[in-house]
Amino acid sequence: MLQKICRWILYRVLGWTKDVTIDHPKKFIVCLAPHTSNWDFIIGQLYAKAEGWKTNFLMKKEWFFWPLGSVFRKMGGIPVFRSKHMRMTDAMAETAKQADNFILCITPEGTRSLNPDWKKGFYYIAQGANIPILLYGCDYEKKQIKCTKAILPNGNVDEQMKEIKLYYKDIKGKNPKNFTIGLMSLFAFLLFPLSTQAQYLDGNTRAWGDIEYTDDPWVFNSSRPNSITQGLLNRHIALWASHGRYYDVDKQKWVWQRPNLFCTTEDLFTQTIVVPYLIPMLENAGATVFTPRERDWQTHEIIIDNDDAKAPFYVENNSSKSWKQCDSIGFRMHAGTYIDGENPFTAGSLRQIKATKRKKYSSITYQPNIPKSGNYAVYVSYKSLPKSVPDAKYIVYHQGQATEFTVNQRMGGGTWVYLGTFYFDQGCNADNRVVATNHASKKGFITSDAVRFGGGMGNIARGGQTSGLPRSLEGARYYAQWAGVPYKYYSTKNGLNDYGDDINVRSLMSNWLGGGSVYMPSKEGLHVPIELSLAVHSDAGYAKDGKGLIGTLAICTTDFNDQTYNSGISRMTAKDFATALRDNVYTDMNAKYHNWAKRYVWDRNYSETRLPEIPSAIIETVSHQNFPDMRLAQDPMVRFTLARSIYKTILRYISTNHGKNYIVTPLSPTHFSVDIDSKGIATLSWIPQNDSQEKTALAKSYNVYTAIGKLGFDNGKNVNNPSYKIQLQPNIVYNFKVTACNAGGESFPSETLSAMYVPNSKKTVLIVNGFNRLASPQVIDNDSAQGFDMDKDPGVSYGLTAGWSGKQLIFNRAKMGCEDNTGLGYCGNELAGKFIAGNTFNYTVEHAQAIASSGLYNIASCSSKAITSGKVQLNKYQAIDLILGLERNDGYTPEYYKTFTPSIQKALSAYTQTGGGILVSGSYIASDMQAKDERKFLQDVLKVAYTPQDSIQPDGNIQGLGLTASYYHYLNEDHYAATHPDVIQPLENAILAMQYGNGLGAAVGYQGSDYRSFTMGFPFECISNEKTRNAIMRGILNYIIK
Repeated sequence: MLQKICRWILYRVLGWTKDVTIDHPKKFIVCLAPHTSNWDFIIGQLYAKAEGWKTNFLMKKEWFFWPLGSVFRKMGGIPVFRSKHMRMTDAMAETAKQADNFILCITPEGTRSLNPDWKKGFYYIAQGANIPILLYGCDYEKKQIKCTKAILPNGNVDEQMKEIKLYYKDIKGKNPKNFTIGLMSLFAFLLFPLSTQAQYLDGNTRAWGDIEYTDDPWVFNSSRPNSITQGLLNRHIALWASHGRYYDVDKQKWVWQRPNLFCTTEDLFTQTIVVPYLIPMLENAGATVFTPRERDWQTHEIIIDNDDAKAPFYVENNSSKSWKQCDSIGFRMHAGTYIDGENPFTAGSLRQIKATKRKKYSSITYQPNIPKSGNYAVYVSYKSLPKSVPDAKYIVYHQGQATEFTVNQRMGGGTWVYLGTFYFDQGCNADNRVVATNHASKKGFITSDAVRFGGGMGNIARGGQTSGLPRSLEGARYYAQWAGVPYKYYSTKNGLNDYGDDINVRSLMSNWLGGGSVYMPSKEGLHVPIELSLAVHSDAGYAKDGKGLIGTLAICTTDFNDQTYNSGISRMTAKDFATALRDNVYTDMNAKYHNWAKRYVWDRNYSETRLPEIPSAIIETVSHQNFPDMRLAQDPMVRFTLARSIYKTILRYISTNHGKNYIVTPLSPTHFSVDIDSKGIATLSWIPQNDSQEKTALAKSYNVYTAIGKLGFDNGKNVNNPSYKIQLQPNIVYNFKVTACNAGGESFPSETLSAMYVPNSKKTVLIVNGFNRLASPQVIDNDSAQGFDMDKDPGVSYGLTAGWSGKQLIFNRAKMGCEDNTGLGYCGNELAGKFIAGNTFNYTVEHAQAIASSGLYNIASCSSKAITSGKVQLNKYQAIDLILGLERNDGYTPEYYKTFTPSIQKALSAYTQTGGGILVSGSYIASDMQAKDERKFLQDVLKVAYTPQDSIQPDGNIQGLGLTASYYHYLNEDHYAATHPDVIQPLENAILAMQYGNGLGAAVGYQGSDYRSFTMGFPFECISNEKTRNAIMRGILNYIIK
């Protein structure tokens, strides 16, 4: 009846007609324009009812007042809360996907007034639900309802919005003067298309125009041996990993912001991309990187401050000028925890001095008592004064080596300023300290406040309790408070909603630092020239078949503050950045791992892209809810590829928007070897690694880093050729690592190799590093189960990792998508807050120290690739020490790893003909060799027998060679663990040389007339006690060397 009445009113009484040629599917969105009068709503509702549609429509929340609100809701109205529209689009898309029938009517202009900037929420709803948009128009001149076109969103929102607008150009609204499709904007779009990768890759775009920061960088490593001219030197970037532990005020407890899935949570996972990979890549390119979350995975924290001055921890030296009390307030720490609103940077004092250019300078020494040897981030603090200098000199002494920095004190005063991360020995001595000086190139003043070593544990109490976790795992809200950020920035919700505070403070802290700089000239702040921000997230969503990839999404916000940033440049440049992030990740990931999914670029209202006053983006790297995504993303080399792609996009974006050329940093050198001659001259050589994805990433020079004896690594020596010679001092172990350099910056380092010269020795031991593996935990992927089995194999991270929350508990594929503790991927929380050691690629050091303890042998070393390529010949050495660690072909890792490749088998077999000695150690030396020809190698060369049922759960103890030892067999932060060592047995003429605590075979020795060998079913370097490790090595060498 209602349908007939509406038809009669619309077509007979009002005299409207229709021109509708599009068939209606069960689910679609009606885009209605022009919208110039309230009559549009009446005509639209009459038409919908006349056609028998059961529709919904969106209206401003202000219209839903009593009594109209209940009427509109009964008619299908949905109130729009502008601040929440982003979440609404996602919810509406999900509603549409679940419904059998779905019709939503919208007016994209969002207002009856003149508005060329149409809302795009309807587009994202249709895109998310994969349903069409039917273009309906009310032509009041013709009294005709028209629909002759439908759009299916493909992700190219700008092109398709242009197409939608053009459809309505000849349709006359009730008040035509109030309608525009922005034809001039469309014309400009056609001539100068935004958001295309080629826009800045071709070097022609100058988004910043004449805006450029050219003064001294905030922090500069003046000890760096290589020059960076086409990288990111003097570029300042805000970057952060998503989320972190936060205090839920309603629940009155600390919780993660995202669920535990596939052994991690987003709060932990995204850090494993940002901290070990992305930040170092940017810094290797010369950038100064600020992150609003603590970046140091160190649980200890030592702070030395003038307010608690005491020798030898704090010592002032007044050689040229004298240190005096500064009139400004500074940092002071109190015992215990901090409550909301406390600012440690307004509780103390600081010191001040006039600068000098002379070599003789005054200084303050900050000498910590390091509780445990390890890597510690070093932060300094000071106050920026009207006459502060741009290059205050600091010196960091680490294991006896000195690294110099200059800090621009004209910016960034009153917070923690990161210098670098260094290895410090346990204890309090002059080899491990920070020295602040009054040396500078210009006249002015230098101030010095507290110095901090290490990230530490969270000390901000909320609801009377701290998180109990390392500060690096907490959200940005709490680090911001510890870093002196004003309360108004880290508590935008008045202390009632830490979740919202944490989201906002990431951007607001970046603005606070950058305010007053050339990139945020009218903002209040500390004048740090931050020009770009990026939030690295992972997303939800899953492929219902359990096979498809969700892939990468990028987000920006252009519709805010009249589409401009504080500097006056267009916010559309963020769209270029977001598009390039998405496109380049797709290109790089697809090239290496194939079938990567290319998602969308969302231009939406997100805090992390709305609030920054500089170009900003969010990248949703992968879906943490989708196992095919996480199967790749939990692999360390995949994370390296992701991070390198993001770094390259940042490099291109910044460089080209300033009109600068750029060069991508090279990959690490490979085939590294260190040989020594009879006079103690060590020859280092390596091969540059080609990057097939980057034609500019060519090595032009190399940094050789050297550590002598107990000293730490020096600052490096830059050389032009892929080789280097050095005279070794007698009877001292030297350690080396190499990086590749070009004008864009520096690569990650090679593995560490070692050498020692013993003048009277005629025998040399070659240490071969064959432990190259990086891997996720054991993969399970079949018709009924998916996930990671950490009990079977916990995987191998790149160095230390903070990425694990707990072991996976639910593997049932039928529970895919369930968002509770019964859902696929659900895991425990027992590993959260624990740092787990992985492959540090420096185990030749432990082997070399053990060999050196005998005082009998020269030491050379090489990578296994140097042997497989034929670069290093084994027959010149009296013994080979092959490190295999956790190397194995696991069958699921994208990279190929193998204990004994055919080339290594061939080389070792040939070596036995020379009568030399072989030491092999590793957890999978036998279990990884189960093909027929592989078992034959074990039997013929190593004299080892193995059967799969011999694998054991280790107790961590071994006996043999007259000694008892313990080895790392459980996950810990100090050393990678041998969680599943091999049990091996001797064949004829061989002996069982070592046993596990339960009596099963741990090592086999063969001492024949032809050659000798010693094979260990666990990694030698996992023996935890150094003295015991050295004694065992001496016994092994005595056994295998004639």
